[in-house]
Amino acid sequence: MNPTGKVYTAEELNLIADMLRRHDAYAICDEVYEHLVLGEAPHIPLITLPGMAERCVRIGSAGKTFSMTGWKVGYVTAAPDLLAIVAKAHQFLVFTTPPNLQRAVAHGLDNEVAWYSGLAGQLRAKRDYLEAHLSAIGFDVLTCNSTYFMNVDFRPLGFNGGDVEFCRHLTLEAGVTVVPVSALYSDQSVEHLVRFCFCKRDDVLQGAVERLEAHFTTS
Repeated sequence: MNPTGKVYTAEELNLIADMLRRHDAYAICDEVYEHLVLGEAPHIPLITLPGMAERCVRIGSAGKTFSMTGWKVGYVTAAPDLLAIVAKAHQFLVFTTPPNLQRAVAHGLDNEVAWYSGLAGQLRAKRDYLEAHLSAIGFDVLTCNSTYFMNVDFRPLGFNGGDVEFCRHLTLEAGVTVVPVSALYSDQSVEHLVRFCFCKRDDVLQGAVERLEAHFTTS
C-alpha cells in the first residue's frame, strides 16, 4: 500500500520483486498502515514474496496500529544481516528512546491482536460516511482503500484557485481545515487535490459535514 490509499496487487508486487532481483537492490517498505486496509484486497507485505526476505526492511508504527501517534514508537522487521546494519545506524541517529513505551507496544502486538485488527472496520464506516457526503456536496472523491486520509478533487465545485487557496477558503469561510496535497510534492504539479482525515469522532465528522453542506449550499 502507499499513503494515497492504494493497496498494491500481487501482480504489482511481483513486478517490484523482479526489479529488486534483477538490479540487486533492496526495498525499504513503509507499511505503517498495514492494519488500516479498508477495501476487499488484502495487504501483502513485499517481504513475504519468494526471495524478498533478504531484500526488504519492513517498517511498522505503533502510532498508526494503536492510534497513539504521540508515542512515536516504530519497529523494523528484516533478515538478521540487514537488521544488524539498521541497528548500527540507529545507534548513532537516536539519542533517547522510551523503553517503557517500547515494552507496551511489544505487549500490544503480541496480546491485543483483536483490538488493532478490528480498527479497519471502524474506519471503513467513517470513510463511507465522509465519502458519501463529500460526493453529494460535489467533490470528486478519489478511491481510498487504506490509511485514514481521503483525497478529493475540488474542481467540480467551480473554485477559482489552487489547493492552498481552497484550504484557506474552507478554513476561514466554512470552519473546516483540510491539507493541500501540493504540500506533499516537491513541485507544484498537483494543485487541484485536498486531503481530508476521517479518523475522528463521529460527532466531529458530522459537524464538519454539516458546515461544508451549509457553506456550499449557500455559496
